[in-house]
Amino acid sequence: MYGNSFLDKLDRKFGRYALRNLMTVIVVGTAIVFFLDMIVYSRTGVDITAWLYFDRAAILRGEVWRVITFVFIPDTWNVFTLAISLYFYWLIGNSLENEWGSFKFDLFYLCGVLGAIVSGFITGYATVYYLHLSLFLAFALLYPDHRVYLFYFLPIKVKWLAILDLIGLVLIFIFSVWIERIALLVALFNIALFFSYGMLMKFRQWRRRRKWQKEARRPNDKDYPFDL
Repeated sequence: MYGNSFLDKLDRKFGRYALRNLMTVIVVGTAIVFFLDMIVYSRTGVDITAWLYFDRAAILRGEVWRVITFVFIPDTWNVFTLAISLYFYWLIGNSLENEWGSFKFDLFYLCGVLGAIVSGFITGYATVYYLHLSLFLAFALLYPDHRVYLFYFLPIKVKWLAILDLIGLVLIFIFSVWIERIALLVALFNIALFFSYGMLMKFRQWRRRRKWQKEARRPNDKDYPFDL
């Protein structure tokens, strides 16, 4: 994503309109949906999320709010697991926003949501679960040697966790149904879309460096004016 002159131009032109702290909005909105649904369901038996999740048929009938509200559907209904995941999403999202700036992070997230919506209209199923997992892959690409403490005491570099994350995504792709696979591929395509330019530039730099090193090791004919 870095070094992309097109994104830089967009940032300079439209950056002032960017929403700050987008991940905080997503996390707080998800927490509100979780607790509101839990309270209302326990008292009335009404499932609020039934009115919020992505439903292609309902959207085509006019319930257009679902193309936005599905973003706030919790990944889990276990309060402890949700608290950990939301904190993790918030931490990673804010780190990416601090590195990229609000405009580029908002654009990354928006492209992921739009991809989920498109796949939802194709398959009837849409989720931002894989988009949130892709945030970690983006973080790992930017900070591969950043250390985190697994179980609060075991230091491990982010790149190794990213490899485990990729293995898990591959297993999900293999053993899940096609609607899940398409949602996963859309999230990974978002990573490719934003990082392919930077990866290409790094590859070109690596090739130039390798070429320079080979030429530096090659004997210079000027050093040998006559045969020995």
